[in-house]
Amino acid sequence: MLPCPVCWNNQEKNLCVLDQRLLPWEVSFIFCNTCEDVAQAIESLAVRGAPAIGVAAAYGVALGARKGKLEVERAIERLSRTRPTAVNLFWALDRMSQIAAGTEEEKLFSCLLNEAHAIREEDIAINRQIGTLGQSLLPRDGIVLTHCNAGSLATAGYGTALGVIRAAREHGKNIKVYADETRPVFQGARLTAWELLEEGFDVTVICDNMAGALMQKQAVAAVLVGADRIALNGDTANKIGTYSLAILARYHSVPFYVVAPTSTIDKEACEGSCIEIEERDGSEVREPAGHPLIPESFPVWNPAFDVIPHTLIQAIVTEKGVLTPPFLEKIIDI
Repeated sequence: MLPCPVCWNNQEKNLCVLDQRLLPWEVSFIFCNTCEDVAQAIESLAVRGAPAIGVAAAYGVALGARKGKLEVERAIERLSRTRPTAVNLFWALDRMSQIAAGTEEEKLFSCLLNEAHAIREEDIAINRQIGTLGQSLLPRDGIVLTHCNAGSLATAGYGTALGVIRAAREHGKNIKVYADETRPVFQGARLTAWELLEEGFDVTVICDNMAGALMQKQAVAAVLVGADRIALNGDTANKIGTYSLAILARYHSVPFYVVAPTSTIDKEACEGSCIEIEERDGSEVREPAGHPLIPESFPVWNPAFDVIPHTLIQAIVTEKGVLTPPFLEKIIDI
């Protein structure tokens, strides 16, 4: 059984976070006692994946509530500065802010903790619904290619893109998975492959630049990816390298599917150009997995995400349905 990526420790009254920086070599946990602990866990990628970030942030606000409403405001402000692209973070913080605004001081911690619990449980239920809907897009037997990690580790449990694969197996389908390594932090190689192998799936890791050769030589049934933010027109921000994969999929006539909860839709972003792209420290490229690759003096550009134009996406799978082009009106409707 996979460890829980984000869980409330009821005995110690703190947040237990699986340290994903150490996987697959070591299963270790971080215990967050303050909002600052949670913020640092998010910034350092100990917890990552848009839905999981939202869940962790909700608990971070609850931890801040122990010191009253002023500290809740400070917690929300601090957590909002951790990861700019993942919209689930801001969605969760907004929910917590609304609860705090209507709650008396003496009930603040318990009410916000209950809301964080609700966000976590809703995420698991939503992922299962997404999986059930999304698996209908996959054949009885086939190959699926995925990028980064959109599984149990990136959510409160079950997963989005990998949730579709889990649901496909539950429906008796035989799916072989190829996982892009996903440089520079290797979430596909370290995390996706690990969690699928732990559950007995047929999974093979490939370098990011091998995806085109795979599509050329194998009959790939679909590309499945998660999302960190979806604009109203369907443009989608996901882990860097996803845009290249979408172009390859189009050239090889492979269906490209985005899988995400509706909380990943940004109602304020009309198109992809409105999405802020996080740029991370160049050390992730210079020293992958902590091992020097190029000198520190070499300049590095390290955007964490890219934007896939809606014209390259065959469907967006949400808990409220499988959306097909044109996306704008359908996204607004849900």
